[in-house]
Amino acid sequence: MTFPALVNSGDSRQILLIVDDNQASIRLLREAFRDRPTAIDIVAVQNGIDALDYLYRKGEFTNARRPSLILLDLNLPRKNGQEIIAEIKADPQLKTIPVVVLSNSRRQKDINTSYQLHANCYIQKPSNLKQLLTIARRIDEFWLNTVALPTVSGSSLDQES
Repeated sequence: MTFPALVNSGDSRQILLIVDDNQASIRLLREAFRDRPTAIDIVAVQNGIDALDYLYRKGEFTNARRPSLILLDLNLPRKNGQEIIAEIKADPQLKTIPVVVLSNSRRQKDINTSYQLHANCYIQKPSNLKQLLTIARRIDEFWLNTVALPTVSGSSLDQES
């Protein structure tokens, strides 16, 4: 089965896709990214099925734009984070989107498995708001302002379906 590819629509605003079932975490991350110097659109979904629907532009997400970065919790309902990483990294159209695991899990097995599935990094969620804000600023500085992120310009992914 094929799905419409996520595309860059010409809008230069970056998209941050947050996949987390905890509303408080989503709210805090939105707040942390709100005052950044460059405009960013934040999309949040609360389960693994919605994350994949967004990435494959299915259902309510038919007009989804390709995210510049995915912040992914591991412990999700309906499809867990490691299953999502495996699907993203197995798909030629999605595998170049960086996936940053942001999880409460401190289990070495979860860390190892995430990297084996080709997550781009694993960050343990801090226990307090100040630390979460610091981590969000560091993610912003590195992933959204320092590194050169892949685009789909000039490829078949650039065309709207």
